[in-house]
Amino acid sequence: MAKDIADLGSVDPLAKPDWAMSRRERAAAERARLGHPVRRRWPAVLVVALLAVVGAAAWWWRSPEAAPSVPTTEATQPAVMQINRDEWTTLEPATLRRTVEVLGSLRPWQRADLSAETGGRVDEVAVRPGDAVEPGATLVQVDVQRLTLDMTLARSNAEATRAQLGLAQRQLERQQALVGRGVAAEASLEDLQASIAAQQATLAAQEDQIRAAEIALAGATVRAPFAGVVASRSVEPGTVVAAGTPLLTIVDPTRMEMVASAPVAAGAQLRPGQRVDLEVDGVEGRTFAGVVERIAPVAEEGTRTLTAFVAVDNADGALVGGMFGTGAIVVAEATDALAVPRTALREDDSGTHVLAIVGDALARRDVSVGESWQGDLVQVQGLTAGERIVTAALPDLEAGQPVELVDF
Repeated sequence: MAKDIADLGSVDPLAKPDWAMSRRERAAAERARLGHPVRRRWPAVLVVALLAVVGAAAWWWRSPEAAPSVPTTEATQPAVMQINRDEWTTLEPATLRRTVEVLGSLRPWQRADLSAETGGRVDEVAVRPGDAVEPGATLVQVDVQRLTLDMTLARSNAEATRAQLGLAQRQLERQQALVGRGVAAEASLEDLQASIAAQQATLAAQEDQIRAAEIALAGATVRAPFAGVVASRSVEPGTVVAAGTPLLTIVDPTRMEMVASAPVAAGAQLRPGQRVDLEVDGVEGRTFAGVVERIAPVAEEGTRTLTAFVAVDNADGALVGGMFGTGAIVVAEATDALAVPRTALREDDSGTHVLAIVGDALARRDVSVGESWQGDLVQVQGLTAGERIVTAALPDLEAGQPVELVDF
């Protein structure tokens, strides 16, 4: 009874009844009743299978032949390179220049420092600094009373001498008639002829005195030698001046002259007639055109600079004497030329070339190199206007490489 109760307690309450079991389940139940254990093979099989998979995977990954491969095309395509806007340029014809830099001050090209030609009291000063004057205009008038008297006296003396000379000539004529009739001796003629020669010499000197007095009288009126502007005045009415006393300064401001200093090493390149582009302090945003007129033959001691005199038109009066300016003398020029920055040139075994941007790729363009110009430009042949040229020194670029133009 106790055993039956124990057996009932060991029965699985969830076990299927015999009528619900399959053949395999009934066999397993029978083996359990007889005391034989049930063989659970699936955990061991699962472990063995898992170990086999792990070993195969490890062997596969370690084997170089089994390394994963990426499908590739027959030829690997090069990477697309980006080129910024400041690394290429469109080739256009341009005017190329080579210049020499100069600097210096400006002054009126024509200037006259007027002085008194004769002494006397200044009666009138007709102009002041800044006044415009025309040629021949009266500027300063010196007292002419004494000068007029001097001229009148010189003329009177000359008239008296002429009268005496006329009388002596008539006497000579009468004496010659008497000698011709044999009434008078020929020796008397010599005395009259000597007297006439002396009087002629005296008259000539007196006529010179008249001309000198006239010049002095004319010099008492100081006139403008050319059209210009009064720059300075150093005399006032009532002042007594002597010959040579400074009175006024007249300048012509319609044309200026720049006294420019150039490097002595550039002396061989400078020539009269070369164009000069000037920028003047105080006149912003404007460039003045000048022309080299003269060049000093000797450099300045100490500074080792060569002086060039540059004429500048100033018809509008924008420039004033004393202004300071800088200029560029054009010593060489080429018009409608094609040039590239020196950094655009590339060298290889085939020669000099540049890289042109054709569509979305680079193309080689062989070039012939010409002269070097200002701005680190080099004149070239073998290119056409409108081509896009790589100007930056990008060593990784090569012909045929695809590119993308960007603008950062």
